[in-house]
This record gives sequence, C-alpha cells and structure tokens, in this order.
Amino acid sequence: MTARLASLHSADASLVLECRGDGPPLWRHLGARVDAAELPSLADTRTPASFSLDRDVPLASAPTGGLGWFGPETLCLRRGGQRLVVDFTVARVQSEDGAITVLLDDPLAELLLAQRFSLDAGGAFSIDVRLTNTGSDPVTVDWLASALVPLAADSAGLVSWRGRHNAELVEQHEAMPQQAWRREGRRGISGHGGAPGVLVLAEGAGWDRGQVLALQLAWSGDASLSVERDDEGFWMLSAGALLQPGEVILAPGESYHAPAAVLAVSQAGRNGAMAQHHAAMRSRVAWPGGAMRPRPVHLNSWEACYFDHDAARIGALAEAAAALGVERFILDDGWFRGRRDDTAGLGDWSADPAKYPEGLGPLAERITALGMEFGLWVEPEMVNPDSDLYRAHPDWVLALPGRERPTARGQLVLDMARAEVRDHLFAALDSLLRAVPISYLKWDHNRDLAPAGGAAQVRGTYDLLARLRAAHPAVEIESCAGGGGRSDAGMVPYVHRFWTSDNIDAVSRVPVQRGFLSFLPPELMGCHVGASPAHATGRSQSLGFRAAVALPGHFGLELDPRSLTEEERAELAGWIAFYKHWRHLLHGGNTWLGEGPDGLVWQAAGQADQFLLFVIRPAPALDRRPQPLRLPFLASAGAVELDLLRIAGGDGGHAAHRPALWQGTARFTGSWLAQAGLPLPPLKAETVAIFRGRAA
Repeated sequence: MTARLASLHSADASLVLECRGDGPPLWRHLGARVDAAELPSLADTRTPASFSLDRDVPLASAPTGGLGWFGPETLCLRRGGQRLVVDFTVARVQSEDGAITVLLDDPLAELLLAQRFSLDAGGAFSIDVRLTNTGSDPVTVDWLASALVPLAADSAGLVSWRGRHNAELVEQHEAMPQQAWRREGRRGISGHGGAPGVLVLAEGAGWDRGQVLALQLAWSGDASLSVERDDEGFWMLSAGALLQPGEVILAPGESYHAPAAVLAVSQAGRNGAMAQHHAAMRSRVAWPGGAMRPRPVHLNSWEACYFDHDAARIGALAEAAAALGVERFILDDGWFRGRRDDTAGLGDWSADPAKYPEGLGPLAERITALGMEFGLWVEPEMVNPDSDLYRAHPDWVLALPGRERPTARGQLVLDMARAEVRDHLFAALDSLLRAVPISYLKWDHNRDLAPAGGAAQVRGTYDLLARLRAAHPAVEIESCAGGGGRSDAGMVPYVHRFWTSDNIDAVSRVPVQRGFLSFLPPELMGCHVGASPAHATGRSQSLGFRAAVALPGHFGLELDPRSLTEEERAELAGWIAFYKHWRHLLHGGNTWLGEGPDGLVWQAAGQADQFLLFVIRPAPALDRRPQPLRLPFLASAGAVELDLLRIAGGDGGHAAHRPALWQGTARFTGSWLAQAGLPLPPLKAETVAIFRGRAA
C-alpha cells in the first residue's frame, strides 16, 4: 500500500511524516533531501519483532506512554493528582506551502495537541507545539516536548557546551550513548554553556562535510535535552522547557505553548548547520527601522572605572573614546541612586545625585554632542535588599514562605510573573528613556535563580522586553547575564546584541566566540578590546592580537584609552578604522569556521567572491614551517585573489620578513585552496593573519 505523506523539503534536507487516520503521523525520514513521492506504507516494511506487543507502535510525531510506547514521551500530564494516560486517536494533518500542521485529539482525556512543522529562513525547520485542555477539570503539565525527533542509525557523536562565569561555551565531544545522554539547565537562565542546544554528527562529519543535525530551543530558562537509544537501533532527540512541579496547570479551555525548537539538518557539516541557524536567527531580530545598520563601535565604561565614576570622569572618558572613533558610549553599573558597590541601589532607577547632581541628561547631551550615541546599563529583574524598592515591596521578590532569601552579588530576584512588578519596571524604564536621549540599554542579569522562578519568570521577562520595545522601537538592547549566561534564540526577538563573556582575555575568547557562532550570528556577538593584563585572567597580550580577535563580532572597547600610550592610542584608532572599513563583510553574510595544522584555527566572513579570512595561532607552533591551510568553502570558486592585510600580534609580521608570495597579491584557484591549501606566512604565538579574498 502506498503511504499518504506530508513532507517538507529544504535544499539540504527532508522531513517526512506518514499520515494515518487513527493517531499521530509516523516519522518516516529526517535527514538528507529525498524524493518521497512514492513510498510504501511503514506497516508494509515492518517485520515482526520478538517480545513485542501484538499492536505495533512505531515512533510517531507525538509518542505517548502507557499503551505500548516505551521510549521518551511528548508529554507527561496529571489530572486529580494521578498520571493522565493520553492516546491521540483523532488526527488531522494539513499541508500548506512550507508548513505541516498536525492536530491531535484525545476525546477521552479531553486534550488537543497542535504541532506545526515549518521551513524557516535559510532552510532550518521550526517546530511549534501547543497543548489545550478541552475538558472540565484542570490538567497539570509536567513535560511538553518542543521537539521529539528520530536520529539516523549511523549517528556517530554529539557536540555540546558547558561553561561557567568567565569560562563560557567549553565545547564537549561525546560518542552516541548506548542508553541515554541528557543535558539540563536548572539555574533559571539558559546559562554559561550557551543556548539549550546540541549537534548530532554523522560518521565522518566535520566543519565542512557530512551530515550534521543541530537543534536549539528558543528559550531562556531551564531546559532539558536528551538523546536516547531505542532497542530497534536508532536514537531519538527530545528537547523542551524544564518545568517546575505544578507550575503549569491548565484550567478548562487554557493552553500551554512550548518554546519553539529550531532544527537544522545539513549535508555540508557544522558550517552548513551554522548557516541555517544564522539565517533563522536573523529572520527573528527586530531591528529598529526594519533593517540592520552598520554595527557601531562601542566603548563600555565597566572595566575602565567599575563603580568609581562621576560626571567629570565619564565625560573625560567619553572624550577620549570619541577621539578614537568610537560611535556608541555605554555607561555601565554605578550610575543610579545609592550605588557605591554591588550591595545597594538595584531597583532604584534614577541617577545618583552624589555622582550626577544634574541627572544623566547633561552627560548624555555631552556624549551625543561628541558624535556618539549614549547607552546605559540596567538590571531590571534584580533588586538589592538595601534599596527603596525592596523596602517598599519586600513581597515582590522570588521567595518561599518561611525560608531564607539567598542573595548572590548582594541581590535578590524580582518575581517577573507578577503584573504589578512588570508595570513598575516598565514605568521606571519608560520614564528614563523619555527623559534622557538613551538609544541603547545593556540589560544585565547577574545571578542564578534560587528559589526558582520557573517558566513564568522567563515569560514575564519576555513580556516586559516586548512592551518596552513597542514603546521605544528605536532603542537597541543588549542581553547580558554575568557575561554570556543568557545568549539564546529566546532572547533574539527582543535584543540586538549579546555580551559573550565577561572574560575579555583574547586567548580565552577564541573558543568562546567560536562556540557562540554555532547558533547565533556574528553581528549579535559583543566582542571588546580589553586591557592588558586582562582583568579576568591576569594574562597580557599585544594590542593587535586583542583587536584582531574582537574584530569578527560586534566590535568595541572595554578599557580607558587615557591609560594607553600615544602610540597605542594611534594603533587602536587604526583598528577601529579597519573595523569600520570591513564590517560590511563581517556582518550579515556567511561565516565559515575551520581548523588547520599545528593548532591553527580559522574563520572567514562574507561571500565566496569577497571575504575576510582570520587565521589565528593562539599557542606557539610546533612545526618548523607552517603547512598550507585548506579552505573548503572555496571549492566551487573560480580564480581567487588574496591579499595579506595584516598580521596582528607578535612583531606584526613586518612586510620585509614575509615570504615573497605575500609581498603583494596572490592568485589561486578555489579548488586549489580547498584541496591543497593556502600557503601561510610564519605566525608566532598569539597572532592573527588577516587576509582579504575576492573573485579574480
């Protein structure tokens, strides 16, 4: 019998479901693009298996336990304190251009589940799931998977990330589990391990080859991802928000919408999956005016002066910044009432009269008169016990009756599920933005949640951000959480930049930034030139190396230019001019990552016919001469011309010491560069060679 199919096809991949009249559709394929016009039904291909139920139970789009399915479940529910077994017996599948909608009904359990699979910009699949209680009694939702998808039997390994403050996005490689693998976050934010996501690599897959499946949740709170092996020999990947017991109770007629899942399936390795996620995220960013403008050069005041500032000091810092070519100046923590250190003032969002007796208005006008935009640090979701807000509303924080209220960084967390809390915060921020010419907010979040706030805390924050964006659509917002603790697709519709890490040590930043790019595009990645020695590590690096590592993202400074020598200020101004000249290639286009011989890593940005290539040597070379660097993204290019623009770090790779090839423009075919490789100049430790490539 020929199967009735519902399919989605991107250039790289296909998602194929088999429709049936008595339950959820069955998974037939998730992988490389296939022609599924003629396919036998799954029942006609399934052989009997020993020690199995008489009724076959294959993997469906919404598998449920209790009646023959023993794998991971789409949902776990309770009614009246007892487990509610669900069996969707009525299904409607609607196919339209670029989307499949599956409507599942269990008349006995009185539940309706809607699943929508759609093609996202750039070829990724987006999965949305909504559960509705159609009965007359409440239903408790303990789990609702955003995605539960099959993985190929030849899957070979997983790539994920772990992290902590100042050490985000440490890449982990693990073999496929023989039983189960799980990654969970329980801190109330997505965390310093990055977005809730995972890569699944087929045998032989790498940066530029092989099948890679990459999933991330559009969610900024607690999440669970798991990979389980079925005894039939395949794996299943499930992902969803990790709910607190009893926090989601659906009254009759109410619905719960799980966070969206974004799923890339690439036949061009990790870079292909990364490109799909970048396209999907770019389609979600709400830029002021509807389009991204060139990303302005930042100077953030934090590491320049920490809490020790006033109008005179910040004004002088702003003048030094403007002289270098900085385009946006951000006043960080310490500007508001009672804020001498991190023990007081959070929640009282008005200028400290001791530091800014005339308020922020004159300072902002001085900064804008220097030709820069004025930005401001805020941490709206937090409150210090030593603040007027807390003294007036101690009941507004996350707390448990009769239990202690643990602080972190001297602060407590406001309960963002409460409408009155959000109304107060909106009024305070709205008043500030109307009174002062602020075009940018750095929105921070400097602690884990204890006690937990659950999904309602996350959705409350989203609600406040959406309301503020609607009232002030020209204001850009940066997401920060102790550095990179909340860098995820859930925040993307509300913000325009992510602070990648409080660790600005350039050697540390190389792997952190590469991990960030797995799911989020470079124009959203905040990258600053910090001081030397680095405040987070105490290590010293040359100014050129620090600048070159920061260049591929959204470039900025986090130091006091007045502490530099005149020669260093001139060099830094040169790097700022370099960034402005090339940012049209760095942002909005393709990003390719790779690894080279002897510890080299590389990154390219732009298009195949015009790009910048960064070849980074973090540690000393072990080989006597550098080996050629393969650039697979140029395999289909014709003739390519390359110029070595700069060698940043070391002695700067003085032109007189370069091989003859790099005294001028070098010409190659794309296939040569992809297969034989690019000859490199010698690079010392902590150097970056920057090439400009273009079609000849």
